[in-house]
Amino acid sequence: MAIGGYFMFRKFLKSLPQADGKSTLDWQDYYIKKTIHLWTDEHKKLLNELVAPVPELFRDVAKQKIAGQIGQLLIEEKATELTQSYIIRGYILATPKRDHKWLIKTLKLKEIDIKPYQYLLDQA
Repeated sequence: MAIGGYFMFRKFLKSLPQADGKSTLDWQDYYIKKTIHLWTDEHKKLLNELVAPVPELFRDVAKQKIAGQIGQLLIEEKATELTQSYIIRGYILATPKRDHKWLIKTLKLKEIDIKPYQYLLDQA
C-alpha cells in the first residue's frame, strides 16, 4: 500500500505545472506525439527488450518516460530518423543508474558496442 502511495505521489508531482505552464507529463506526451511516426516495429521491440526487467505493473510508465526522452532528443537534434543510438541514449538519460546494468548486459548480448555511450553512463 505504501509503495503504491509513493508512486501515486510521484505521478502527482510530475503532473504539476512547471514555470513554462506545462507539467513533466505534458512535455513527455508532447515529445511522444511529435515523434511517434518515426518508430518502427524494430524500435519498439528494442525498447520492450530494454524494459523487460521492470515489473509489469510499471512497465508502461517506464516505456512512456523513455520514449518521451527519446522524442526530446530527436526534436532537440532535429533528427528525421529514429536510430538505435537515440533509443540507447534516451534509455540512459531516462533511467536511474541502477538500471544501466541491464542495458549493458542486453547490449553485450546483442553485440552492440557500448563505447559510444560510455560518457553518458559515467555521468549518470
